[in-house]
Amino acid sequence: MSRLTFDQLLDAGAHFGHLKRKWNPAMAPYIFMERNGIHIIDLYKTIAKTDEAAAALKQIVKSGRKVLFIATKKQAKQVVADKATSVGMPYVTERWPGGMLTNFPTIRKAVKKMTTIDKMSKDGTFDQLSKREKLQITRQRAKLEKNLGSIAELNRLPSALFIVDVMKEHIAVAEANRLGIPVFAMVDTNSNPDNIDFVIPSNDDATKSIELILGVMCDAITEGLQERKVEKIDTNNDEEEQAPKRERKVKAVKKELIAKEDEAALNANVVSKFIKDED
Repeated sequence: MSRLTFDQLLDAGAHFGHLKRKWNPAMAPYIFMERNGIHIIDLYKTIAKTDEAAAALKQIVKSGRKVLFIATKKQAKQVVADKATSVGMPYVTERWPGGMLTNFPTIRKAVKKMTTIDKMSKDGTFDQLSKREKLQITRQRAKLEKNLGSIAELNRLPSALFIVDVMKEHIAVAEANRLGIPVFAMVDTNSNPDNIDFVIPSNDDATKSIELILGVMCDAITEGLQERKVEKIDTNNDEEEQAPKRERKVKAVKKELIAKEDEAALNANVVSKFIKDED
């Protein structure tokens, strides 16, 4: 698993917090100092917290569960979309659909609507509609794709969220807290870390900082997925090896049962013969 270095974080500007007047006192444990009215984040704590978060994410995906990435701010959108896609995880980079977690069945219905429209275009139903109806459905499909296309494969609630900027995504945080879904997040000095399970104190405004930390998270996820694949192969091999042993055992048991049945029949014959002799 790749590990961040102090110099990497420094070069990416991950240490720059917000202005002192905008700070959240709950972030005090993660602040190293103040310089020119700006808080400086303790990068050694950033490294430790990043390692902790990466290890936890690795275990989540290793067990076959999904992590939902969320970032709707301009400087993080593309980075999150690229990184999440590279590891096959769902993501939200447009407006957070309120109730996405707490009202998940409704969101799934909207996703299924996209599938229905796609089927209509393939089976010829779409061609039978009027020009106006086609235009309306096409627009509806484009809107659904923009907002929900990236979570089309998310068939059940995610097992964890990874958030960039918890202040901006406070609704997502609240929904996850309500459902007991663990939240991993990049938390800047102006945010409240109290509702975050895995806090990564860092600059959540700089694209380089976001890309660097997301890179470490995705590397951990990739490792988790690879280990899961290896474990599956090992399990299948074990089953194949054990199959002949099981067959031999079954044959032995059957043979033993047949022998016992023969013995029982023999005993029955002896008893009947004895009774006849007595008569």
